[in-house]
Amino acid sequence: MIEDKNQQRTDLGQLGEFGLIEHLTKHFDIKQSSTIKGIGDDAAVLDFKDKQVVVTTDLLVEGVHFDLAYMPLKHLGYKAVIVNLSDVYAMNAEATQITVSIALSNRFPLEAVEELYSGIEAAAKLYNVDVIGGDTTSSTKGLLISVTAMGVVNEEDVVYRNGAKPNDLLVVTGDLGGAYMGLQVLEREKEVFKVNPENQPDLDPYTYIIERQLKPEARKDIVKLLKDLDVKPTAMIDISDGLSSEIIHICKQSKVGCDLYENKIPLDPQFISTCEEFDIDGTTVALSGGEDYELLFTISQEDYPKIKANPNLTVIGYMTEESAGMHLVTRAETKIPLKAQGWNALNNDSE
Repeated sequence: MIEDKNQQRTDLGQLGEFGLIEHLTKHFDIKQSSTIKGIGDDAAVLDFKDKQVVVTTDLLVEGVHFDLAYMPLKHLGYKAVIVNLSDVYAMNAEATQITVSIALSNRFPLEAVEELYSGIEAAAKLYNVDVIGGDTTSSTKGLLISVTAMGVVNEEDVVYRNGAKPNDLLVVTGDLGGAYMGLQVLEREKEVFKVNPENQPDLDPYTYIIERQLKPEARKDIVKLLKDLDVKPTAMIDISDGLSSEIIHICKQSKVGCDLYENKIPLDPQFISTCEEFDIDGTTVALSGGEDYELLFTISQEDYPKIKANPNLTVIGYMTEESAGMHLVTRAETKIPLKAQGWNALNNDSE
Protein backbone atom coordinates (compact mmCIF):
# COMPACT_ATOMS: atom_id res chain seq x y z
CA MET A 1 0.00 0.00 0.00
CA ILE A 2 2.82 2.42 0.89
CA GLU A 3 4.74 3.61 -2.15
CA ASP A 4 8.47 4.42 -2.11
CA LYS A 5 8.53 8.06 -3.25
CA ASN A 6 12.28 8.01 -3.98
CA GLN A 7 12.30 5.37 -6.69
CA GLN A 8 14.45 5.93 -9.75
CA ARG A 9 12.38 7.21 -12.69
CA THR A 10 13.61 6.80 -16.26
CA ASP A 11 11.45 8.67 -18.78
CA LEU A 12 10.24 6.33 -21.53
CA GLY A 13 10.93 9.04 -24.11
CA GLN A 14 14.65 8.42 -23.61
CA LEU A 15 14.32 4.97 -25.19
CA GLY A 16 11.76 5.48 -27.95
CA GLU A 17 9.28 2.71 -28.91
CA PHE A 18 11.75 0.25 -30.45
CA GLY A 19 14.34 0.85 -27.77
CA LEU A 20 11.67 0.21 -25.15
CA ILE A 21 10.55 -3.06 -26.79
CA GLU A 22 14.16 -4.22 -27.10
CA HIS A 23 14.84 -3.31 -23.47
CA LEU A 24 11.74 -5.06 -22.11
CA THR A 25 12.02 -8.23 -24.18
CA LYS A 26 15.75 -8.97 -24.06
CA HIS A 27 15.25 -11.67 -21.39
CA PHE A 28 12.50 -13.58 -23.22
CA ASP A 29 13.92 -16.94 -24.29
CA ILE A 30 12.42 -19.18 -26.99
CA LYS A 31 11.33 -22.56 -25.58
CA GLN A 32 8.76 -23.90 -28.08
CA SER A 33 9.90 -25.79 -31.19
CA SER A 34 6.90 -24.27 -33.02
CA THR A 35 8.40 -20.76 -32.62
CA ILE A 36 10.54 -20.24 -35.74
CA LYS A 37 10.93 -16.47 -35.26
CA GLY A 38 9.82 -14.51 -32.19
CA ILE A 39 10.37 -10.82 -31.49
CA GLY A 40 12.56 -8.76 -33.83
CA ASP A 41 10.97 -8.86 -37.29
CA ASP A 42 7.75 -7.54 -38.90
CA ALA A 43 5.88 -10.63 -37.71
CA ALA A 44 6.48 -13.79 -35.74
CA VAL A 45 6.79 -17.07 -37.63
CA LEU A 46 5.21 -20.21 -36.19
CA ASP A 47 5.07 -23.79 -37.45
CA PHE A 48 2.41 -26.02 -35.87
CA LYS A 49 2.78 -28.91 -38.35
CA ASP A 50 -0.29 -31.18 -38.05
CA LYS A 51 -1.84 -29.66 -34.90
CA GLN A 52 -4.94 -27.49 -34.60
CA VAL A 53 -4.18 -23.97 -33.39
CA VAL A 54 -6.28 -22.12 -30.80
CA VAL A 55 -6.08 -18.34 -30.39
CA THR A 56 -7.63 -16.15 -27.69
CA THR A 57 -7.23 -12.52 -26.63
CA ASP A 58 -8.13 -10.39 -23.61
CA LEU A 59 -7.96 -6.67 -22.90
CA LEU A 60 -7.41 -5.35 -19.34
CA VAL A 61 -8.16 -1.67 -18.71
CA GLU A 62 -7.09 0.33 -15.66
CA GLY A 63 -10.09 1.45 -13.62
CA VAL A 64 -12.30 -1.26 -15.14
CA HIS A 65 -10.40 -4.54 -14.66
CA PHE A 66 -7.75 -3.54 -12.15
CA ASP A 67 -6.89 -0.87 -9.59
CA LEU A 68 -3.22 -0.02 -9.14
CA ALA A 69 -3.93 1.15 -5.58
CA TYR A 70 -3.59 -2.50 -4.53
CA MET A 71 -2.60 -4.43 -7.67
CA PRO A 72 1.22 -4.50 -7.89
CA LEU A 73 2.42 -4.10 -11.48
CA LYS A 74 4.32 -7.38 -11.37
CA HIS A 75 1.13 -9.21 -10.33
CA LEU A 76 -0.81 -7.39 -13.04
CA GLY A 77 1.61 -8.58 -15.73
CA TYR A 78 1.34 -12.12 -14.38
CA LYS A 79 -2.47 -12.02 -14.24
CA ALA A 80 -2.78 -10.58 -17.77
CA VAL A 81 -1.00 -13.69 -19.07
CA ILE A 82 -2.93 -16.13 -16.85
CA VAL A 83 -6.41 -14.99 -17.91
CA ASN A 84 -5.51 -15.80 -21.52
CA LEU A 85 -3.79 -19.11 -20.85
CA SER A 86 -6.91 -20.19 -18.94
CA ASP A 87 -8.96 -19.84 -22.15
CA VAL A 88 -6.46 -22.00 -24.04
CA TYR A 89 -6.63 -24.74 -21.38
CA ALA A 90 -10.45 -24.55 -21.54
CA MET A 91 -10.14 -25.88 -25.11
CA ASN A 92 -8.14 -28.87 -23.73
CA ALA A 93 -5.13 -27.39 -25.54
CA GLU A 94 -1.48 -26.68 -24.66
CA ALA A 95 -0.56 -22.98 -24.56
CA THR A 96 2.57 -22.24 -26.62
CA GLN A 97 2.95 -18.51 -27.44
CA ILE A 98 1.66 -15.09 -26.37
CA THR A 99 1.85 -11.54 -27.68
CA VAL A 100 1.65 -8.59 -25.28
CA SER A 101 0.50 -5.08 -26.21
CA ILE A 102 0.41 -2.16 -23.78
CA ALA A 103 -0.76 1.45 -23.91
CA LEU A 104 0.53 3.64 -21.11
CA SER A 105 0.57 7.28 -20.09
CA ASN A 106 3.64 9.33 -19.24
CA ARG A 107 2.98 8.86 -15.51
CA PHE A 108 4.67 5.45 -15.84
CA PRO A 109 8.48 5.54 -15.77
CA LEU A 110 10.60 2.76 -17.27
CA GLU A 111 11.00 1.12 -13.85
CA ALA A 112 7.21 0.63 -13.58
CA VAL A 113 7.03 -0.97 -17.02
CA GLU A 114 9.95 -3.25 -16.08
CA GLU A 115 7.92 -4.42 -13.06
CA LEU A 116 4.95 -5.17 -15.32
CA TYR A 117 7.14 -7.15 -17.71
CA SER A 118 8.83 -9.06 -14.90
CA GLY A 119 5.38 -10.48 -14.07
CA ILE A 120 4.77 -11.33 -17.74
CA GLU A 121 8.17 -13.04 -17.87
CA ALA A 122 7.47 -15.01 -14.66
CA ALA A 123 4.17 -16.33 -16.04
CA ALA A 124 5.70 -17.17 -19.44
CA LYS A 125 8.50 -19.09 -17.73
CA LEU A 126 6.24 -21.02 -15.35
CA TYR A 127 3.72 -21.96 -18.05
CA ASN A 128 6.38 -22.59 -20.69
CA VAL A 129 5.07 -20.15 -23.31
CA ASP A 130 7.09 -17.94 -25.66
CA VAL A 131 6.52 -14.17 -25.80
CA ILE A 132 6.73 -13.60 -29.57
CA GLY A 133 5.66 -9.99 -30.10
CA GLY A 134 3.20 -7.22 -29.34
CA ASP A 135 3.02 -3.45 -29.42
CA THR A 136 3.60 -0.48 -27.14
CA THR A 137 1.85 2.83 -27.59
CA SER A 138 0.96 5.88 -25.53
CA SER A 139 -2.33 6.42 -23.73
CA THR A 140 -3.77 9.76 -22.62
CA LYS A 141 -4.76 8.24 -19.30
CA GLY A 142 -4.15 5.00 -17.52
CA LEU A 143 -2.79 1.65 -18.57
CA LEU A 144 -4.20 -0.91 -21.02
CA ILE A 145 -2.83 -4.41 -21.53
CA SER A 146 -3.87 -6.74 -24.31
CA VAL A 147 -2.53 -10.29 -24.38
CA THR A 148 -3.16 -12.78 -27.18
CA ALA A 149 -2.44 -16.44 -26.44
CA MET A 150 -1.94 -19.27 -28.89
CA GLY A 151 -1.96 -22.97 -28.28
CA VAL A 152 -2.03 -26.35 -30.01
CA VAL A 153 -4.26 -29.39 -29.70
CA ASN A 154 -4.72 -32.61 -31.63
CA GLU A 155 -7.91 -32.55 -33.66
CA GLU A 156 -9.37 -35.47 -31.69
CA ASP A 157 -8.62 -33.82 -28.30
CA VAL A 158 -10.16 -30.35 -28.73
CA VAL A 159 -13.14 -29.66 -26.42
CA TYR A 160 -15.81 -27.05 -27.18
CA ARG A 161 -18.69 -25.68 -25.08
CA ASN A 162 -21.32 -27.45 -27.16
CA GLY A 163 -20.71 -31.18 -26.53
CA ALA A 164 -22.55 -31.78 -23.23
CA LYS A 165 -25.29 -34.44 -23.26
CA PRO A 166 -28.19 -35.13 -20.86
CA ASN A 167 -26.97 -37.28 -17.89
CA ASP A 168 -23.37 -36.02 -18.26
CA LEU A 169 -21.81 -35.07 -14.91
CA LEU A 170 -20.87 -31.45 -14.24
CA VAL A 171 -17.37 -31.15 -12.75
CA VAL A 172 -15.37 -28.20 -11.44
CA THR A 173 -11.70 -27.83 -10.47
CA GLY A 174 -10.42 -26.24 -7.27
CA ASP A 175 -12.70 -24.01 -5.18
CA LEU A 176 -14.85 -21.02 -6.09
CA GLY A 177 -15.56 -17.46 -4.99
CA GLY A 178 -12.15 -16.71 -3.45
CA ALA A 179 -11.09 -14.12 -6.01
CA TYR A 180 -14.23 -12.03 -5.50
CA MET A 181 -13.91 -12.04 -1.70
CA GLY A 182 -10.21 -11.20 -2.02
CA LEU A 183 -11.29 -8.16 -4.02
CA GLN A 184 -13.81 -7.17 -1.32
CA VAL A 185 -11.06 -7.26 1.33
CA LEU A 186 -8.71 -5.17 -0.85
CA GLU A 187 -11.44 -2.61 -1.62
CA ARG A 188 -12.25 -2.29 2.08
CA GLU A 189 -8.61 -1.80 3.04
CA LYS A 190 -8.19 0.78 0.27
CA GLU A 191 -11.02 2.86 1.81
CA VAL A 192 -9.45 2.55 5.29
CA PHE A 193 -6.08 3.60 3.84
CA LYS A 194 -7.63 6.71 2.25
CA VAL A 195 -8.87 7.82 5.67
CA ASN A 196 -5.72 6.84 7.56
CA PRO A 197 -2.61 6.44 5.32
CA GLU A 198 -0.47 5.54 8.36
CA ASN A 199 -2.58 2.45 9.00
CA GLN A 200 -1.01 -0.72 7.62
CA PRO A 201 -3.66 -3.38 6.98
CA ASP A 202 -3.39 -6.83 8.56
CA LEU A 203 -4.05 -9.10 5.59
CA ASP A 204 -2.78 -12.33 7.17
CA PRO A 205 -6.27 -13.78 7.74
CA TYR A 206 -6.99 -13.32 4.02
CA THR A 207 -3.78 -14.51 2.31
CA TYR A 208 -5.40 -17.25 0.22
CA ILE A 209 -8.33 -15.24 -1.14
CA ILE A 210 -6.16 -12.17 -1.82
CA GLU A 211 -3.76 -14.36 -3.78
CA ARG A 212 -6.77 -15.69 -5.73
CA GLN A 213 -7.45 -12.10 -6.79
CA LEU A 214 -3.93 -10.71 -7.26
CA LYS A 215 -2.08 -13.80 -8.50
CA PRO A 216 -4.48 -16.35 -9.97
CA GLU A 217 -3.21 -19.52 -11.66
CA ALA A 218 -4.49 -21.18 -14.82
CA ARG A 219 -5.27 -24.90 -14.66
CA LYS A 220 -2.64 -26.23 -17.05
CA ASP A 221 -2.32 -29.20 -14.69
CA ILE A 222 -5.91 -30.28 -15.36
CA VAL A 223 -5.36 -30.71 -19.10
CA LYS A 224 -2.51 -33.12 -18.33
CA LEU A 225 -4.43 -34.79 -15.51
CA LEU A 226 -7.45 -35.54 -17.72
CA LYS A 227 -5.18 -36.95 -20.40
CA ASP A 228 -3.42 -39.15 -17.82
CA LEU A 229 -6.81 -40.35 -16.53
CA ASP A 230 -7.95 -41.04 -20.09
CA VAL A 231 -10.93 -38.69 -19.69
CA LYS A 232 -12.01 -36.40 -22.50
CA PRO A 233 -14.61 -33.85 -21.34
CA THR A 234 -17.71 -33.53 -23.49
CA ALA A 235 -17.77 -29.73 -22.96
CA MET A 236 -15.48 -27.29 -21.14
CA ILE A 237 -15.20 -23.60 -20.24
CA ASP A 238 -13.09 -21.55 -17.81
CA ILE A 239 -14.73 -19.71 -14.92
CA SER A 240 -13.99 -16.05 -15.49
CA ASP A 241 -17.49 -14.58 -14.96
CA GLY A 242 -18.94 -16.73 -12.18
CA LEU A 243 -20.20 -20.30 -12.07
CA SER A 244 -23.80 -19.60 -13.12
CA SER A 245 -22.82 -17.66 -16.27
CA GLU A 246 -20.47 -20.41 -17.37
CA ILE A 247 -23.00 -23.20 -16.76
CA ILE A 248 -25.54 -21.25 -18.81
CA HIS A 249 -23.02 -20.90 -21.68
CA ILE A 250 -22.51 -24.68 -21.75
CA CYS A 251 -26.26 -25.39 -21.47
CA LYS A 252 -27.23 -22.97 -24.24
CA GLN A 253 -24.50 -24.09 -26.63
CA SER A 254 -25.02 -27.79 -25.89
CA LYS A 255 -28.84 -27.47 -25.84
CA VAL A 256 -29.18 -29.17 -22.46
CA GLY A 257 -30.51 -28.32 -19.01
CA CYS A 258 -28.71 -28.67 -15.69
CA ASP A 259 -29.19 -29.41 -12.00
CA LEU A 260 -26.44 -27.78 -9.92
CA TYR A 261 -26.30 -28.83 -6.25
CA GLU A 262 -25.60 -26.00 -3.81
CA ASN A 263 -24.15 -28.36 -1.19
CA LYS A 264 -21.60 -29.71 -3.69
CA ILE A 265 -20.03 -26.34 -4.66
CA PRO A 266 -16.40 -26.42 -3.36
CA LEU A 267 -15.63 -23.51 -1.02
CA ASP A 268 -12.41 -22.77 0.89
CA PRO A 269 -12.69 -22.31 4.71
CA GLN A 270 -11.03 -18.86 4.49
CA PHE A 271 -13.60 -17.89 1.86
CA ILE A 272 -16.47 -19.07 4.09
CA SER A 273 -15.23 -17.15 7.15
CA THR A 274 -14.71 -13.96 5.09
CA CYS A 275 -18.24 -14.22 3.66
CA GLU A 276 -19.54 -14.45 7.25
CA GLU A 277 -17.48 -11.40 8.23
CA PHE A 278 -18.87 -9.38 5.31
CA ASP A 279 -22.37 -10.85 5.81
CA ILE A 280 -22.44 -12.06 2.20
CA ASP A 281 -23.98 -15.35 1.04
CA GLY A 282 -21.18 -17.68 -0.09
CA THR A 283 -23.30 -19.47 -2.69
CA THR A 284 -24.22 -16.16 -4.34
CA VAL A 285 -20.53 -15.22 -4.54
CA ALA A 286 -19.55 -18.61 -5.99
CA LEU A 287 -22.32 -18.32 -8.59
CA SER A 288 -21.68 -14.71 -9.60
CA GLY A 289 -18.25 -13.60 -8.34
CA GLY A 290 -15.97 -14.55 -11.22
CA GLU A 291 -12.20 -14.37 -11.77
CA ASP A 292 -11.55 -17.81 -10.26
CA TYR A 293 -10.05 -19.19 -13.52
CA GLU A 294 -10.98 -22.73 -12.59
CA LEU A 295 -12.21 -25.13 -15.29
CA LEU A 296 -15.83 -26.26 -15.54
CA PHE A 297 -16.51 -29.32 -17.67
CA THR A 298 -18.89 -32.17 -18.33
CA ILE A 299 -18.01 -35.86 -18.58
CA SER A 300 -20.01 -38.94 -19.45
CA GLN A 301 -21.12 -40.98 -16.43
CA GLU A 302 -18.93 -43.92 -17.42
CA ASP A 303 -15.84 -41.77 -16.78
CA TYR A 304 -16.91 -41.07 -13.17
CA PRO A 305 -14.84 -43.92 -11.62
CA LYS A 306 -11.69 -42.43 -13.19
CA ILE A 307 -12.12 -39.04 -11.48
CA LYS A 308 -14.07 -39.78 -8.28
CA ALA A 309 -11.11 -40.00 -5.91
CA ASN A 310 -9.27 -36.96 -7.30
CA PRO A 311 -8.91 -34.03 -4.84
CA ASN A 312 -8.64 -31.50 -7.73
CA LEU A 313 -12.09 -32.34 -9.09
CA THR A 314 -15.61 -32.02 -7.66
CA VAL A 315 -18.83 -33.26 -9.25
CA ILE A 316 -21.36 -30.47 -8.62
CA GLY A 317 -24.35 -31.58 -10.69
CA TYR A 318 -25.50 -33.20 -13.88
CA MET A 319 -26.94 -32.22 -17.24
CA THR A 320 -30.62 -32.78 -18.04
CA GLU A 321 -32.87 -32.49 -21.07
CA GLU A 322 -33.07 -28.92 -22.40
CA SER A 323 -36.79 -28.80 -21.60
CA ALA A 324 -36.06 -29.39 -17.89
CA GLY A 325 -34.28 -26.03 -17.66
CA MET A 326 -31.24 -24.88 -15.67
CA HIS A 327 -31.58 -25.03 -11.89
CA LEU A 328 -29.76 -24.63 -8.60
CA VAL A 329 -30.86 -27.32 -6.16
CA THR A 330 -30.56 -25.62 -2.76
CA ARG A 331 -29.54 -27.21 0.53
CA ALA A 332 -33.27 -27.26 1.37
CA GLU A 333 -33.75 -29.26 -1.85
CA THR A 334 -35.82 -26.62 -3.61
CA LYS A 335 -35.08 -25.80 -7.25
CA ILE A 336 -34.27 -22.22 -8.26
CA PRO A 337 -33.74 -21.19 -11.91
CA LEU A 338 -30.08 -20.34 -12.60
CA LYS A 339 -29.48 -16.75 -13.64
CA ALA A 340 -26.39 -15.20 -15.19
CA GLN A 341 -25.35 -12.46 -12.80
CA GLY A 342 -21.63 -12.66 -13.42
CA TRP A 343 -19.53 -9.53 -13.53
CA ASN A 344 -19.72 -7.90 -16.87
CA ALA A 345 -17.96 -4.90 -18.32
CA LEU A 346 -20.69 -4.06 -20.84
CA ASN A 347 -23.71 -4.42 -18.54
CA ASN A 348 -25.23 -7.14 -20.63
CA ASP A 349 -24.92 -10.93 -20.64
CA SER A 350 -21.20 -11.52 -20.32
CA GLU A 351 -18.96 -13.82 -22.42
